[in-house]
Amino acid sequence: MSDNPVFDRIQAEIDANDVVLFMKGTPMFPQCGFSAAVTHALTTMEVKFKGIDVLEDGEIRNGIKEFTNWPTIPQLYVKGEFVGGCDIIREMYEAGELQQLFKEKGVEAA
Repeated sequence: MSDNPVFDRIQAEIDANDVVLFMKGTPMFPQCGFSAAVTHALTTMEVKFKGIDVLEDGEIRNGIKEFTNWPTIPQLYVKGEFVGGCDIIREMYEAGELQQLFKEKGVEAA
């Protein structure tokens, strides 16, 4: 537990789910192109993930940026580890590195 209840909520989601995407909108209805791009990569790979809509919770929206010291959303976590934002995920996906990461972490992907 930290002194920051928002950080505790974020950490609880990361701990409870193998793959978590803090995003704008939902996996079915992304609300920005960057969130849509990451969602597309994950769904194309048939990875099960939890999408957390930061637009519904201002504390999470601001808190996630402080939590990782990363200024942008979306943010992808795999097995508790921060992987990156849209550009990093897109590059990893196109290079086959994202698929390899899921394999190494024991996360099912197509």
